[in-house]
Amino acid sequence: MTNRCIIIPAYNEEKNVGAVIRNIQAMTDADIIIIDDGSADATADEAKRAGAYVISLPFNMGYSVALQTGYKFADKNNYEVLLQMDGDGQHPAESVPLFFDMIENGRCDIVIGSRFLCANCYRIGLAKRMAIALFRFIIRVVNGSEISDPTSGFQCMGRKVFTIFTHDHFLSDYPDTNMIIRLHRLGFQIEEIPVKMAENPDGRSMHKGLFKIIYYFFTMFLSIFIALISDNGNSGGKER
Repeated sequence: MTNRCIIIPAYNEEKNVGAVIRNIQAMTDADIIIIDDGSADATADEAKRAGAYVISLPFNMGYSVALQTGYKFADKNNYEVLLQMDGDGQHPAESVPLFFDMIENGRCDIVIGSRFLCANCYRIGLAKRMAIALFRFIIRVVNGSEISDPTSGFQCMGRKVFTIFTHDHFLSDYPDTNMIIRLHRLGFQIEEIPVKMAENPDGRSMHKGLFKIIYYFFTMFLSIFIALISDNGNSGGKER
């Protein structure tokens, strides 16, 4: 066991998860933990066959619960650095060493992989582009900082950050802009690095469908409001 771990929430990813794990193994010796979120296919079997440690949830509980399961596992097993990635192959394994290097050398507390810091790296639709622009604006106004990709799930963080996410009141259904705002208010240093992400191979998204989009925006703005009225010190963060 190393002091680094990579957590990967996966739901019905039997076609992709094995290759994702093998690509990561070629880049790092970090422990790989797959959180199988109640998949109906052979995701767990493929992950075990590729050499990952698998935590299987009894049924599909959603992205944030799967993530928090990984955070709690990392906390319980005393990991010092945690990297979170998607299980569909969108996040490039080649970037993993740089993520770890930035955290371990103290350059920041959390580093986010951005699709938009390199030219023509990622194509998105108009609606999603407008939503991301809105969240960038909110972060700029609230935090006074620029985050180019506030919805990126490709993130690496030190123990002081991911242990905060183990608190049940801290993580929301969609840990995106709201978490960036809360971490900033807790005094953590957030940086971005450019990454060339692949297109989603199956065209799936947790935000597809009108109801999901409405629920996402409602949840996000409610979480941001809660973050703004919360006491900076009540979640165990650093003093500013």
